[in-house]
Amino acid sequence: MQPTIQTTLLIIGGGPGGYVAAIRAGQLGIPTVLVEGQALGGTCLNIGCIPSKALIHVAEQFHQASRFTEPSPLGISVSSPRLDIARSVEWKDGIVDRLTSGVATLLKKQGVKVIHGWAKILDGKHVEVDGQRIQCEHLLLATGSSSVELPMLPLGGAVISSTEALAPKSVPNHLVVVGGGYIGLELGIAYRKLGARVSVVEARERILPTYDAELTAPVAASLKKLGVDLHLGHSVQHYANGCLSARDGQGNELRIEADQVLVAVGRRPRTHGFGLEQLDLKMNGAAIAIDARCQTSMRNVWAIGDVAGEPMLAHRAMAQGEMVAELIAGKARRFEPNAIAAVCFTDPEVVVVGATPEQASQQGVDCIVAQFPFAANGRAMSLESNSGFVRVVARRDNHLILGWQAVGVAVSELSTAFAQSLEMGARLEDVAGTIHAHPTLGEAVQEAALKALGHALHV
Repeated sequence: MQPTIQTTLLIIGGGPGGYVAAIRAGQLGIPTVLVEGQALGGTCLNIGCIPSKALIHVAEQFHQASRFTEPSPLGISVSSPRLDIARSVEWKDGIVDRLTSGVATLLKKQGVKVIHGWAKILDGKHVEVDGQRIQCEHLLLATGSSSVELPMLPLGGAVISSTEALAPKSVPNHLVVVGGGYIGLELGIAYRKLGARVSVVEARERILPTYDAELTAPVAASLKKLGVDLHLGHSVQHYANGCLSARDGQGNELRIEADQVLVAVGRRPRTHGFGLEQLDLKMNGAAIAIDARCQTSMRNVWAIGDVAGEPMLAHRAMAQGEMVAELIAGKARRFEPNAIAAVCFTDPEVVVVGATPEQASQQGVDCIVAQFPFAANGRAMSLESNSGFVRVVARRDNHLILGWQAVGVAVSELSTAFAQSLEMGARLEDVAGTIHAHPTLGEAVQEAALKALGHALHV
């Protein structure tokens, strides 16, 4: 029997939340052990955020090269491009390897002990990993989430999850995506640009149902232009003999022949398989219930990131992990962000930060809502993309900005400015009076604020 490892902080899960908590704890001099059963970096670095954006980039480059085989207004002409998907995946994996190796180096630098293996919780102070017992003062749960599986579409063979979709051995002739949310559409658009025929089956009546219809309209138009077939209001029945069956609200059957079926209907907190039941924690639906300090119902047991529910975003988990480490070090902290940006990396991209017009109305706040179209933005035109807009929501009485939304090319890069304006309590006059560099997409942010004040300059 190996001697028990003693530590102040024990973290289960080495994803964005867990590894950031460990790094910050190390910086603060807290003895820390991090347990991870797979690769450091979790879903985000290995089979989520980073590899998906890498594949999206490959798809976009191939799509643009293919466009230039036809007459182009840019004056560029090329012969038909060829895609070596194995080399593309190798490039993507290289990025992942560099990032995960970097995480390992940072953890080592801060003196964090990393144990590779599957944790089994014994109680709130003891965890076992492959026979090795660890005793801690503080237990931090950062176990993340897993893809939701559908009983009528068991994974295996031609039915895949996003994990398999991010490591293709070949591009299918016809990919059917089950789920019209951000994961399904991001990957569906990428595969369409890689040359596959793509169909999307969504149970609700529109794509990206968590976003408002005005924001998603440019995405729907782009899908149509790309040739992606949408089957909205259809519930999947089964997949057999190379054919997916679905039914609409009236019971009419839809049959689609497909080489592969990607199930992308969301994610759920990972709460099973590591002895969580030994803690008898208070739950919030499928997630672990936490307070504004990320404390669970048990003293010195903490939970962060996806396992603690929505919003399931890596940057939220990172911020929570940093905060918990500082709380354990004795600092006064609460997790009360004004806004957490949500970004959808479709074509075009979508960003939502803070309150939407509908949410502000539901809260009974009298607001000014104004938007500026990218069709009037010189930088967007030079990027061959003038669809979409920037929208601002602000109080009518004092012009305090409550929210930003945007849809368009590369608007993900505006998300930081949006969130920062809300955290700093900016008013319309603050943004309108800030000189924005020309020509940039950011000028649309200033113009939206100016329009809300009644004097936009370029519309």
